[in-house]
Amino acid sequence: MNNILGQLRKTIQDQNMIQPNDRIAVGLSGGKDSMVLLYLLKQFQRFSPTPFHLEALTIDLGFDNFNLEEAKQYCQSLDIPYHIIKTDIAKIVFEIRDEKNPCALCANMRRGALTKAMQEHNLNCLALGHHADDALATLYLNMLYSGKLNTLEYKSYLTRSEVTVIRPLLDTAEADIIHFIKAKAIPVLKSPCPMDRHTKREEVGLMLKELYKTIPNSRKNMLTAMRNATQCNLFKK
Repeated sequence: MNNILGQLRKTIQDQNMIQPNDRIAVGLSGGKDSMVLLYLLKQFQRFSPTPFHLEALTIDLGFDNFNLEEAKQYCQSLDIPYHIIKTDIAKIVFEIRDEKNPCALCANMRRGALTKAMQEHNLNCLALGHHADDALATLYLNMLYSGKLNTLEYKSYLTRSEVTVIRPLLDTAEADIIHFIKAKAIPVLKSPCPMDRHTKREEVGLMLKELYKTIPNSRKNMLTAMRNATQCNLFKK
């Protein structure tokens, strides 16, 4: 545990993510990344030089087959206040709007529901479970489908909702998260979304894994390149 917890501590401190007495909400989807993030933040809270409050929020999209009882028990075991926000997002995205590419709309609606719930519970900081491999996949998604060089940020501020978004796992490898889940027997909820495992992000992730096999140091070098903005040389007008 010391390895992955130490990485989270370093990322939080290097990026100045947490301010004194921040009221932090972990966006708890039930997936491996957010479940590990909640556990690690609870451990970090015990020795953090900066005091902060911690809660968990889950946006219930409205799928009939999504049971959150295990998530409730998990939060109780960590002594973390837990809120479930009921929505009709699934119905809007898949039935009313019948979106062919539903992920973007769903993500925007979930973020809106999260920030609204945070305001209701007097929470000012949203912690998301994105990791280093998510950042690489996001970079390639933006290049391939949007023509942009853009990836996830460690910390950002949403002016409309006055919420700060932080990603404390952004320096952590997905493989380390998977190993930690197994070592600590942390529960993971199966996503009820019909798009699960059938997204462009999944396709890009598989493509990158093949690239890593072909060029063994490519993952490490790409992560280094992403963090080295000063040595970025692109076409100029």
